[in-house]
Amino acid sequence: MSINRNLLNIIIILCVCLNLGCNEGAQEREIDDSHTIQVSSLFPASSSSCVLSPRASTTKSSLHVTHRHGTCSRLNNGKATSPDHVEILRLDQARVNSIHSKLSKKLTTNHVSQSQSTDLPAKDGSTLGSGNYIVTVGLGTPKNDLSLIFDTGSDLTWTQCQPCVRTCYDQKEPIFNPSKSTSYYNVSCSSAACGSLSSATGNAGSCSASNCIYGIQYGDQSFSVGFLAKDKFTLTSSDVFDGVYFGCGENNQGLFTGVAGLLGLGRDKLSFPSQTATAYNKIFSYCLPSSASYTGHLTFGSAGISRSVKFTPISTITDGTSFYGLNIVAITVGGQKLPIPSTVFSTPGALIDSGTVITRLPPKAYAALRSSFKAKMSKYPTTSGVSILDTCFDLSGFKTVTIPKVAFSFSGGAVVELGSKGIFYAFKISQVCLAFAGNSDDSNAAIFGNVQQQTLEVVYDGAGGRVGFAPNGCS
Repeated sequence: MSINRNLLNIIIILCVCLNLGCNEGAQEREIDDSHTIQVSSLFPASSSSCVLSPRASTTKSSLHVTHRHGTCSRLNNGKATSPDHVEILRLDQARVNSIHSKLSKKLTTNHVSQSQSTDLPAKDGSTLGSGNYIVTVGLGTPKNDLSLIFDTGSDLTWTQCQPCVRTCYDQKEPIFNPSKSTSYYNVSCSSAACGSLSSATGNAGSCSASNCIYGIQYGDQSFSVGFLAKDKFTLTSSDVFDGVYFGCGENNQGLFTGVAGLLGLGRDKLSFPSQTATAYNKIFSYCLPSSASYTGHLTFGSAGISRSVKFTPISTITDGTSFYGLNIVAITVGGQKLPIPSTVFSTPGALIDSGTVITRLPPKAYAALRSSFKAKMSKYPTTSGVSILDTCFDLSGFKTVTIPKVAFSFSGGAVVELGSKGIFYAFKISQVCLAFAGNSDDSNAAIFGNVQQQTLEVVYDGAGGRVGFAPNGCS
């Protein structure tokens, strides 16, 4: 019996040494404070199949989350598209710049009109960043299914509407026609909702024949202008809401690439969670899929939330904004706490954002993370950086890679260990980069981005003033 056990141990050791999975199809091994993964798992599979999230399939208030470039997206007809990574990172930086500007209260309230876009000049891009993650929502009666980017950093939900008075960008689905919805109506410019636009969009509402006009402008000058309206929103067959405020945009421009608009999940009273608070108590959760051939979920209400969720209070840095603030207290790499003074995090503060791709850290915190990570990856050759990412490795010739685990500690005792997919951003096998970047200034807030959130269950409890995390959120 002992001989058989010894023989089994030898076989296990040989499997590891030869980079073979002892279980067929195994993608990852965990040894102490590191992940060992197949290098091939860092890149999209060539499969045209789509694996649906069980949570979204079985929970009544849950929507499937798809990656906009993936096989599961309605925008791609079952075929994955190749993202332009350099453009994604450029747009990501534009979004980050806009967030930092909002937090520093440099944005002033503007006034908009339906006939002109002079207050909202059009340039390429969008503060939506790359708008990686999409859900499908029904609008109107009868309902029109529309693909919307969901965004925790925005409040007003909007979609393109007919007629396009000035310009509309190309979208995959038919543009919503409000004249064909029996439940649609415009909102008066004397209404309280119209008066709330300045806090939700940064632009005060204006009037056109007594109807309220909204305008929302993103950090690099993309925009949507149109009527503030109310209509029926259908999440699932059992979760239908009458009279939801949204923007019916008749003048829209930017690189929104096929989607119909945006679902605003911020903290303002015009956000979707606030408008559905009687049903869901401002609670929603999501899991972002790590693979473009899988769906995640966006779930409203507390149904199905994991019992293992650890919560951290929403910080005060984001009071008066759409954002959900966090207090980072420590970062560990390979089980070792980085020597970062607490004031490095507490002075600028931090927030979590579904639309920022790459996590941003204060310069001193990023320098400590980069130094520790590179030291623990010394067996792998380094290579040139790309855009905002400056720590990259050439994994050519390696079948597996062993990555030090990275964990964030937040106030209240929540410790979030990143999944193996939440550490790297892979361009090609010879250029796999650490998926973090440093802010340009010590006073700029840290941002916990969506690469690091992949596969986690992230819970937003607006009423309870807290954000929670749990592992394996998509399974």
